[in-house]
Amino acid sequence: MDKSKRLEIKVGLFVAVGLILLAVLLLQFSKSTSAFRGTYVVRLHAGNVGGIKPRAQVLLAGVQVGTVADIQLAKDGKSVTLFLSIYKDYVIYHDARFVIEQAGFLGDQYVSIIPTANSDPKLQDGADVPCEDPFNLQEVARSAAGFIQRMDDTAKKVDDSVTEFRRVVLNGPTLTNFDVAINNVRTLSEEALTTVSNLNGLIVTNRDQVNLAVSNVVHFSHQLTDLADAAHALLDTNGTTITAAAQNVKASTEILKNVMTDVQSGKGLAGTLLQDQVLSSNVQAIAGNLAVTTSNLNREGLWGVLWSHKPPKPAGTNSSAPGARR
Repeated sequence: MDKSKRLEIKVGLFVAVGLILLAVLLLQFSKSTSAFRGTYVVRLHAGNVGGIKPRAQVLLAGVQVGTVADIQLAKDGKSVTLFLSIYKDYVIYHDARFVIEQAGFLGDQYVSIIPTANSDPKLQDGADVPCEDPFNLQEVARSAAGFIQRMDDTAKKVDDSVTEFRRVVLNGPTLTNFDVAINNVRTLSEEALTTVSNLNGLIVTNRDQVNLAVSNVVHFSHQLTDLADAAHALLDTNGTTITAAAQNVKASTEILKNVMTDVQSGKGLAGTLLQDQVLSSNVQAIAGNLAVTTSNLNREGLWGVLWSHKPPKPAGTNSSAPGARR
């Protein structure tokens, strides 16, 4: 074999070894799934996946357990599906949280799996799970800008309110009136203190009289209590008698009412007198004569009344007969 043939064989072997070494290095350092490890697929559904790319890492508690195999946009354009290739020797439970996070401030994004209670069932090939949207720094910046704008508007309104308050309230006349009011309050408080001091002195000076008055009030209250107890005992003891008396009064009232009804209707002597005008006139005349007679009796006596009303002498009677009154 000549030298050129041997050189070609050496070059071919060198290239083959180089290609083999390159393939090993690619398999070792590539982010793609290892060809020597079995995998199963988990589908993540999110509204926004940020800037994550295929072949991104999938970390479980910080350990790589797979890669992002593919990213597909839904037909309606409202959601995104990530296809994760998970190594079969790692078990993920259905209650685990899937979050898209970022390594550092400007690092690559990856899918983080956060285990919770690790309750069954386990995720199988083709399982569908929800995924939390990644932290969007630009959205936060826009929200912060809006918040700062609102804060600026609020500060401006507060400043305008303070200016208006100073113009309306903290002006010269208002401050003068406020100072007068403060002086009046101070004077009133001093007078109140003086009044309280005088009242305290009055109470201290007349302590004996005040104590006596309070004792009398207490004694009177005790007497009222005793009187109430006695009245209560009287009612308890004579309750039957009082009830009977009340019934008698009620019966008497009914009788008097009936009598007055009879008198008004002309029944009985009183009713007849009230209804018969002639008889009433005669009774009034008799009452008048009795009044005259009693007046004469009081004025002249019984004998004077009889003498002044003796019967007239018969005709031919000698007025000079002995014993005759002239």
